[in-house]
Amino acid sequence: MAACLGGVVGGMIGAGTVREEPQTRATQPARVDQAVLPRVVSAVAPSVVELRVTSLAGAETGSGIVLSDDGVILTNHHVVSGVDGGEITVRFNGERSTASARVLGTDARRDLALIRAEGVSGLRPAKLGDSSRVRVGSPVLAIGSPEGLEGTVTAGIVSAVNRDLRVGGDDGDPPVTYRAIQTDASLNPGNSGGPLVNMAGEVIGVNSAIYAGRTAEERTGLGFAIPINEAKKVIDRFDPIDRPGR
Repeated sequence: MAACLGGVVGGMIGAGTVREEPQTRATQPARVDQAVLPRVVSAVAPSVVELRVTSLAGAETGSGIVLSDDGVILTNHHVVSGVDGGEITVRFNGERSTASARVLGTDARRDLALIRAEGVSGLRPAKLGDSSRVRVGSPVLAIGSPEGLEGTVTAGIVSAVNRDLRVGGDDGDPPVTYRAIQTDASLNPGNSGGPLVNMAGEVIGVNSAIYAGRTAEERTGLGFAIPINEAKKVIDRFDPIDRPGR
C-alpha cells in the first residue's frame, strides 16, 4: 500500500502498488562526514516552509519548497487540492510570520503544485539538483513539518531509484503514477511537499508518499519522493522565469 503523506488527518489517502526497476549500476553506500549534516541543514532549512490548508472539510498541514525570493513555492497537489473555498497559510522556517498564498497551477497526474505567498520578499530559494544523477546508497536528508512539527530533519540514504509507484485511483480520480526515489529517511504525514536533499544541499526530490499497511502499526518506514527533474517540468509550465538556483 502506498499512501500519500497528507496532513493532520489520519488514515489512508491513497492505495497502490510499488514495483522495483533493476538498477543499471551498483553502488556502495556513501560515507558522510557528520560535520557536513548541520551545514546542509543550515543551507536548506530557510527554503522550507510549513503549509496549512483550511477549508470547510477541516485543516491539513504540509510542507513546501521556496523557489523564488518573491514567494513561489513548490508542493504536492494533494496538499492544496482541497483548498476550494478555503485558505492556504504559509509559515516561514524559524519565524512566527505567516502569509496567505494562492495556487498558481497544479498537476494532479504528477501530484505537484505551485503556489505563491502574497506580499513577501527576500526569501531564500532552494537550490535544485539533478535527480538523474541520484545513486543508491547516497546519503540524504528530509526536511518538513510532519504532524505539524515545523522544521523537522530526518536522515537516511537513497534505498532505490526508478520505483514504479501508483497511488490512489480507488475513489474515481485517476491514479498518480511516477518513478520514485525511495528513501529510508523517516517521513510522516505533513512531510508532503518538503524536500529530499543531497549532501551538496540540493533538492533532488519532493517527499510525497510512504509505504504502509492497512493500519498504522504495519507501516514499514519506506518513503518515496518525486524526482526533482519531474518537478522542473511543472515549474517551467507555471513559473517559466529563469531564476537563480534553478
